[in-house]
Amino acid sequence: MPILALVGLLGVLLLAWQAPANAQTPRFYDELEFPPLRDIEIPAYERYTLPNGLVVYLLEDHELPLVSGSATFRTGSRFEPADKVGLASLTGDAMRAGGTTRLDADALNQQLEQRAASIETSIDLSEGTASFRSLTEDTEAVFGLFADVIQRPAFANDRIDLLKRQYSGSIARRNDNPDGITSREFRKLVYGADSPYARTTEYATLAAISRADIQQFYQASIRPEQTILGIVGDFDSAQMKQWIAASFGDWQPSGVELNATMPQVNQARAGIFTVAQPQLTQSYIQLGHLGGQLDYPDHAALAVMNEVLNGFSGRLFNEVRSRQGLAYSVYAFWSPRYDHPGLFVGGGQTRSEATVPFIRSTLAEINRMRTTPVTADELAQAQDAVLNSFVFNFQSPGQTLARLMRYEYYDYPQDFVFQFQDQVRQTTASDVLAAAQARLAPDQIVVLVVGNPEAIQPSLDSLAPNTAVTPIDITIPQPGA
Repeated sequence: MPILALVGLLGVLLLAWQAPANAQTPRFYDELEFPPLRDIEIPAYERYTLPNGLVVYLLEDHELPLVSGSATFRTGSRFEPADKVGLASLTGDAMRAGGTTRLDADALNQQLEQRAASIETSIDLSEGTASFRSLTEDTEAVFGLFADVIQRPAFANDRIDLLKRQYSGSIARRNDNPDGITSREFRKLVYGADSPYARTTEYATLAAISRADIQQFYQASIRPEQTILGIVGDFDSAQMKQWIAASFGDWQPSGVELNATMPQVNQARAGIFTVAQPQLTQSYIQLGHLGGQLDYPDHAALAVMNEVLNGFSGRLFNEVRSRQGLAYSVYAFWSPRYDHPGLFVGGGQTRSEATVPFIRSTLAEINRMRTTPVTADELAQAQDAVLNSFVFNFQSPGQTLARLMRYEYYDYPQDFVFQFQDQVRQTTASDVLAAAQARLAPDQIVVLVVGNPEAIQPSLDSLAPNTAVTPIDITIPQPGA
């Protein structure tokens, strides 16, 4: 190769080559720049009501050949009798497990398996749900089965007996997990052991539930005028309306309507409590008090407060975990509910000898929220975190539809999320301080420690020298006791 040509080739190669270090210069995370997130957009949907009172939401989404739906029923375990705790949950499970009056459980399971479809039912604290998922081509058949499960459950005795045995097994195992003990007993201390928001299923309440009770609770709860039906996916709305009319148009309520008087909520106890678990090498801690609802006027400020306290850049993480090294995880959240007071709850897990320092440090940071305004940087970072988190709640049309149905169920405005966004943007440091002072109540704090009392040094008595530490007995009442 001529020398001139060789030199030219080397020159081209040198010009084309760039040092990888120059092309991929590492940058710190706080040097990264991202474009602002797009505004949340609610996709087009249709809402209408059948003559029998059933509310319907339809939202077409043709990205995948799938259709899913859910029915939400105005019911909940908070309305079940105190001597039959477990009735609502058992009713919700038995609706699906026992098959229908047209198809027994095995035949129903087989038809769903052949179509790779699913139908599930449940009743929790504040609502009941039934849901289905299906391939587009099987939608009509699966939707017919879904309607059958809702309107004609068989409540087969053998399936009810099986569910009762499973529930009994859960009662027997409920003290196996320290986390479960802490969460359960903390709720009992705040709401009261007999409150519908904290009580637990016992062998005696389970034994008191008959098939007739289940049938009666079902008739009282699962009624067209108390149901919101939502369907999302790859369907034609005109066709879907015909299927809905054919499957649900003639549905009429039966039996006596549920007495849905809302339970009264007041904080039951305050102070320091302990559950002795000598086998544990660390303490499981929860502390807090009765909280509030999502429609409180300072809800946005409290959401911002949550971000200031929590997360990798939060005050609790920086002080209790990173600087003092008292725990791997620590948290404190204002956790509101739609229609009844939620909780303000904090806590974490730590080695036994660090229990008291952990509690003191966590309470000190909570109290600092009431006494010291957040900085401008904290406020901006917390607002960004709250606003940016919305994208995870609207990732799919199904999530959007579920949120719209939830707002209707709890009688919230359909634009509640947008009102909340505006309120977060307008929140000031003074708003956060005022909300913390109004809602965080040091004199109502419940501190619960599940751990080994002998290894907790200094002892829990040192937290409040003039206050007794109350032990809690978690012995499970045995059948017939």
